[in-house]
Amino acid sequence: MNGLIDYVKEAYAELVHKATWPSFKELQSSTILVMVASLIFAIVVLGMDLAFENLMKTVYRLLY
Repeated sequence: MNGLIDYVKEAYAELVHKATWPSFKELQSSTILVMVASLIFAIVVLGMDLAFENLMKTVYRLLY
């Protein structure tokens, strides 16, 4: 139990005193970048999904 308490104390001290946290402006920039990248990725996946759907409709139409 003593080892767990020491671990938590050391982890807290490292987070408070040694870790560097981004400024609010840096955090906003990173958030916007992630949102734009996610949107681009979603559009690419949507395009692939629609293309595959149309391909499969064409294949099924030709087979049946």
